[in-house]
Amino acid sequence: MSLEIKTSSIEPIRQSYAYIERRFGNKPATRYQEVSFDIQAETNFHYRPLWKPEKTLNDKTHTAIVMQDWYAFKDPRQFYYGTYVQHRARLQDTAEANFNFFEKRQLAVHISDEVRTKVISLFIPFRHLEQIANLHMMSGSAYGYGTVLTQACIYAAMDRLGMAQYISRVGLALDGGTGESLAPAKQAWMQDPVWQGLRKLCEQSLTEQDYFKLFLLQNLVIDSFMTELVYTQFDQWLADHQARDLAMLTEFMHEALTDLRKWSDSVLKTAAAESIENKRLLSQWLAEYLTEVKAAFTPWAEKALASDAIDIAEQKLLEHSKKIGIDLEQVAQA
Repeated sequence: MSLEIKTSSIEPIRQSYAYIERRFGNKPATRYQEVSFDIQAETNFHYRPLWKPEKTLNDKTHTAIVMQDWYAFKDPRQFYYGTYVQHRARLQDTAEANFNFFEKRQLAVHISDEVRTKVISLFIPFRHLEQIANLHMMSGSAYGYGTVLTQACIYAAMDRLGMAQYISRVGLALDGGTGESLAPAKQAWMQDPVWQGLRKLCEQSLTEQDYFKLFLLQNLVIDSFMTELVYTQFDQWLADHQARDLAMLTEFMHEALTDLRKWSDSVLKTAAAESIENKRLLSQWLAEYLTEVKAAFTPWAEKALASDAIDIAEQKLLEHSKKIGIDLEQVAQA
């Protein structure tokens, strides 16, 4: 008696869900595709939003930007909840290790009083700016259209909350955990003329109803100035004044901002490439906000850095915006 073993392959009747198949064809889908595309409700709503009765739930007209397919804003990082949490957990583990090392080795004692005072008055108040950034991105999550965009916005909002907390932790690391550095930092934010332009910018931005305009304000304009002025030039000033160890405590912000830019650039580039009207509108918003944000950061830059710091930051912003298809020349042609 002989035993013959054979293998046979069974083809599944369908490779994926119907809504995924309609978009990507009958083939296996990634987890990102399954949880991100075409899952936002579009019909059969029971009521209009009580806070905005002129709109419907998941209304496309919360922004002046017009897209043929709102799911074109694919996240190049392909973050859904699981992958996002795993990635940020690794960043947080590194950040916690850096703070523990800084505190265990008592590196704060090697920082001069001049540097300590400058960090408390000119860096710690940025935690308030990050809290506003959190609200900006919450707006995109609440009023945006298409899960690929709204889920990425809520992840970005949580990143900004984390950055605000880590900036507060820098202050605690400098004062030995007593919290004595946070009170003068808040006082500076509330009363120091250096910060009042930024305070005004934050308060006025919260009245803006177009979430995509806020998206551009935060991710292109404000973050460009923050990256260049705070996390590049001010970071170098700290290194030049024997405070390089503080760079360990701001590494989370460096990594998070770099990661966020990969996503936000792709969103803005996709919107600008959709139509000439979108590109012109984005360019108009950039022109409007560039003047306001530069004026808001100028007092801070003049006190914290060299006289040409703000102009360098502006030039880098304009160069970067041109690369993603948003050009002030579009405003002149309009």
